[in-house]
Amino acid sequence: QVQLVESGGGLVQAGGSLRLSCAASARTFSSYVMGWFRQAPGKEREFVAAISWSGGGNTLYSDSVKGRFTISRDNAKNTVYLQMNSLKPEDTAAYYCATGRSAVSSAVVDQRYYDYWGQGTQVTVSS
Repeated sequence: QVQLVESGGGLVQAGGSLRLSCAASARTFSSYVMGWFRQAPGKEREFVAAISWSGGGNTLYSDSVKGRFTISRDNAKNTVYLQMNSLKPEDTAAYYCATGRSAVSSAVVDQRYYDYWGQGTQVTVSS
């Protein structure tokens, strides 16, 4: 059983920055990517960003965060980070990390291809 623990959320003013961390208790052979999703009140959970564990660490971002957020990894620590800059009130949500079993682009953005999830960390951006 893989456990994921997110941290780094909080309250920040618009234009500010936060860095989220996701520490995994172990790697699994079925885990090809690590992804970040978010869910705002009354909305469905949506894809934010993902990074592959292997090679150079291919990344993928949603259009809404591209250019503002950066996902990175530390393989030795089984940890993935999400650096969030130029935050907007619409970024307010609970952020979740998860392990994905497919590196295919169409699957990376689909939460059905993710197996283990963290408990979430709240990010609130005030205007």
